[in-house]
Amino acid sequence: MSFWDHLEELRGTLFRSIIAVCLLAVLGFIFKEPLFKLILWPASQDFVIYRLLGWGFSLDMINVEMSAQFFVHLRAAFGVAIVIAFPYIIWEIWRFIVPALYDGERKAIGGAFLMATGFFYLGVATGYFLVLPACVQFFLNYSVSPLVTNAITISSYMSMFTSTVLLVGAAFEFPTIIWALSHIGLLDRPMLRKGRRYAVVAVLVLAAIVTPADPLSMLVVAAPLYFLYEISILMCPKANDIDR
Repeated sequence: MSFWDHLEELRGTLFRSIIAVCLLAVLGFIFKEPLFKLILWPASQDFVIYRLLGWGFSLDMINVEMSAQFFVHLRAAFGVAIVIAFPYIIWEIWRFIVPALYDGERKAIGGAFLMATGFFYLGVATGYFLVLPACVQFFLNYSVSPLVTNAITISSYMSMFTSTVLLVGAAFEFPTIIWALSHIGLLDRPMLRKGRRYAVVAVLVLAAIVTPADPLSMLVVAAPLYFLYEISILMCPKANDIDR
């Protein structure tokens, strides 16, 4: 295929992925109440993590802009649509790159794409059930002065929700990348074991970028990420396995 043929295939891949996200976003507009019941649950005292940890707080959100609630609904619909459509997007990307791979690479990269979905949803669950509640608890109780009262807007909460859940989901993809690179021979177990000290630094930096809130939230993200790094070492094939 020529360059323009590849570009046309890429255009089709992006177009189908965007259409899938848009169709799912329409459902988010139709089913507004269950959508926001799910999104606002971590902001309520009935959330499961708050009950387990005994955290108590009162969060009353406000709206200060006329069009803010519409755009919050728009952001929520597309954010949840991306999460739901992720397996289809991964499948479209796989269809685009598979013709350029050798047989051995297809097997390795194909397994990585399957793993990508699982790790993404694991990251989304971690962001939703652990990181987001920790951020809400920290920011709600943080105050520079008793004279300043926190009045949380729905827009600011929605920004934290989408960035936390989606970014943590994306951060959980790096074990998939390590697994794929190891199966095509670019990484191996000894190399990853020697890189543990660098992995700790990289994980902490990544966690600080994903959750720029407080040390507790950063550690909540960093701990499972480093655990996945150790799991990736165990999943790496030995040198003779790669040769075969």
